[in-house]
Amino acid sequence: MKKLVVATRNSKKLIEIKRLLRGTGIRALSLDEFDNLPKVKEDGATFRANAKKKALEISRRIDLPVLADDSGLEVPALKNAPGINSARYAGPSQNDKRNIAKLLKSMHTLTGRKRRARFRCVIAISRGARVVGIAEGKVEGRISTQTEGDLGFGYDPVFVPYGFKKTFAEFSSRAKDRISHRGRALRESKKIIRRYFQRYP
Repeated sequence: MKKLVVATRNSKKLIEIKRLLRGTGIRALSLDEFDNLPKVKEDGATFRANAKKKALEISRRIDLPVLADDSGLEVPALKNAPGINSARYAGPSQNDKRNIAKLLKSMHTLTGRKRRARFRCVIAISRGARVVGIAEGKVEGRISTQTEGDLGFGYDPVFVPYGFKKTFAEFSSRAKDRISHRGRALRESKKIIRRYFQRYP
């Protein structure tokens, strides 16, 4: 079986990526399965820069292809915040509940189209400190005024994708994978990964 290192220690994100890779014949390994790997500082100005940095730094230390993603929520009315700071929106001691609480507080006066938002995901795939491909995905929607649902993670309980009346936290895993930003980026990255393994079996 082919092996691919997923550059994350976020267990929920890893589960989602493993699920999306199911059936490809590729075994996804987490960073926790390796010793002495550094924590990569995500200090890039864009999702793309952060994804590339993580993939490159880990691939310099592991002789396997590495998949790294950076993703987050953008709210145009908040000048695209939380953006690249989505995971740290409420500060260093953040967690999902605190991040959501800050977001809802920041948007409490906003109505209608001013509650528009999008999830974005950029995936970088690297081997031997060389990027072999980049994939991107996004999904448009709106921010609800209160949390709904207990599935998913991050901002899922307040994100309602266009065309639906429920939040991502109310979607089944399979339904979310079909339309989510990460699902779309992963489907594109699968093509890159397959081409890579065809060239370097």
